[in-house]
Amino acid sequence: MTIRILLAEDMNMVRGALVALLDLEDDFEVVCELEHGDRIVAAALEHRPDVAIIDVGLPGTDGLTAAARLRERLPECAVLILTSLGRPGTLRRALTAQVSGYLLKDAPPQELATAVRTVAAGRRVIDSQLALSVWNSTESPLTARETEVLQLAAEGLKPTEVARRLGLSLGTVRNYLTTVVTKLKARNRVDAIKIARDADWLL
Repeated sequence: MTIRILLAEDMNMVRGALVALLDLEDDFEVVCELEHGDRIVAAALEHRPDVAIIDVGLPGTDGLTAAARLRERLPECAVLILTSLGRPGTLRRALTAQVSGYLLKDAPPQELATAVRTVAAGRRVIDSQLALSVWNSTESPLTARETEVLQLAAEGLKPTEVARRLGLSLGTVRNYLTTVVTKLKARNRVDAIKIARDADWLL
C-alpha cells in the first residue's frame, strides 16, 4: 500500500531534501508540498494524504495550530511534526493537539521513514529524549488562552492588536495580561514574557 504524504516546510532546501529522502521509499508518494501553514488544511482536503509531515515553525499559521485544525477537518490524516529544537513546551502543545508523531529534524533518515509508516498505521512516535525533557520540565500555570495572549504580546502586538486578532475586547485582553503577570509573579508584562520564555512556555 502506498502512503500518501503532504509535506509542509518553509525552507526550500530542507523541503527539497526531505522530498528526495521520502522518494527513496517505494511505498511513499509525496502528493503535496507546501511552505505556508495557512494552506495546509485546504491542501489536505484536496489531496487526502495519509500522513502530513509538518514543520513546527511555519510562517502564517504555525505548524501546531495547523495540525490541530487538520485533525478537526481530516481526522484520518496522521500528523508527524518535525522540529529543529527539542523544546518541552512545544512538545506539550503537540501532545495537546493530539499529533501522531514528533521528531527532531536531525534524526537519522531511516527514523523518518519508520515514523511515517508507524503513524500511518495508527500508532504514535515521539522522540525519546524529547519525551524525557517534558517529563522533567515544569508545567505552565497559564491557561491556553492566557498563553495565546502572552504569545502575541511577546511577538510585539499591542493589546488592541491582540484583541482584534483574537476577537476579544480590549478590556478582556488587559485582564488576561494582568492575570498572567500575577500568576507568574512577574514585575510587569515584559518580565512575564521573559519568565515564560525561559520556562519554555512560549514558542
